[in-house]
Amino acid sequence: MFSLERWEEIFETIRKKNLLRTVLTGISVASGIFILVILLGVGEGMQNGIENQFQNDAANRISVWTGRTSVGYKGLNPGRRIQLKNEDYEFTEKKYAKDLEYRSALYRIWGSLVNYKKESGSYRIEGVLPDYQFLEGEAMVKGRYLNYGDHKNYEKVVVIGKKVAADLFKNDRTPLGKLIEIAGINFKVVGVYSDPGGEREEARVFMPLSTAQRVFNGGNNIQGLAFTLPKQDNFSEALAISNNFTQNLEAQLKEAHTIAPNDESAIFINNSLENAKRIYDMMKMIKFFFWGVGIATILAGVIGVSNIMLIIVKERTKEIGIRKALGAQPLSIIAMVLHESIFVTTIAGFLGLLGGLILLEFVGPMVQTEFLRNPTVNFNVAISTVIILIIAGAIAGFFPAWRAARIKPIVALRDE
Repeated sequence: MFSLERWEEIFETIRKKNLLRTVLTGISVASGIFILVILLGVGEGMQNGIENQFQNDAANRISVWTGRTSVGYKGLNPGRRIQLKNEDYEFTEKKYAKDLEYRSALYRIWGSLVNYKKESGSYRIEGVLPDYQFLEGEAMVKGRYLNYGDHKNYEKVVVIGKKVAADLFKNDRTPLGKLIEIAGINFKVVGVYSDPGGEREEARVFMPLSTAQRVFNGGNNIQGLAFTLPKQDNFSEALAISNNFTQNLEAQLKEAHTIAPNDESAIFINNSLENAKRIYDMMKMIKFFFWGVGIATILAGVIGVSNIMLIIVKERTKEIGIRKALGAQPLSIIAMVLHESIFVTTIAGFLGLLGGLILLEFVGPMVQTEFLRNPTVNFNVAISTVIILIIAGAIAGFFPAWRAARIKPIVALRDE
């Protein structure tokens, strides 16, 4: 029979051997919480980035453009190019006047040469109506935007983007009042705008719709329509109203241009709210996926805790036998094992949580891409996750603890 000192040496050896296993298990648990926090932060950042993209333009914008017919209808052959006219815009604007917030027709010229003194560049020219500023979410940096007087009087005025201003007016303090040449005609710059979309959206020149049609021989042709509907407090209600409007608008345009109701290639209508719904649904799926990955990682750590506690119970069988021989109750044995299990998961969980929050706090603001902005995680969600982890750790430790409590002292003392 070993002396008491010898038993203490054995138990100390076992504890040192188990320490490494415990540390490795704790790292597994901490990494699970850490990964979950980072994934949740990235998911939130992606949602913020997408919402920011929708806020750049009107959130409830409906855009219309045309293509070619794909089926014959009422004696007309397929392959007809559908051309929108001013009458299409005027009829729609009048019919839905009470339902619309902003509205504009569009006449676009791609890659037109713009000159100012010795500087020149190729930019997109767009003939629009005054509401187009709000449809695009543009802010005036200098001067003013186009107005209905410009449109009515065929004024030769333009509003240019910051990129255009920087390219053409390098040595001038302000382009306001200066004349630039487009298609051999001088236009007066009355404003400079900025766009949340960046340089790509700021490399455009806007002029009155009527002027663009006259200068570029467009007649009464237009290339697109753009509308927004008043915002609603409820997203589902706003989506239903928007879908109803697009269906009515599509039917109206198909009837006006003799297009088959089932022809899907002649009239194209883009509903930003419908796009938002699809993207938000996709974001929910991505978040569920992130949760799944994080929880799977945490479960791996919890299983590791259970396994290490089984090993600890196995290697401390003699110690447990002595405790029971000296009168220790089963509940005290269970508590002893549970304390270690809960301690490991608690410390590891909070370390993983702290590491993830610190990383998001310091690195998150540096990551500001187009579709990832301000990655953060709800602190209450993170704390709740740690609490669930601790409960899971207690459950994981209970079964080894229950096994330890059922060990008979005589069997434990004979264990090798």
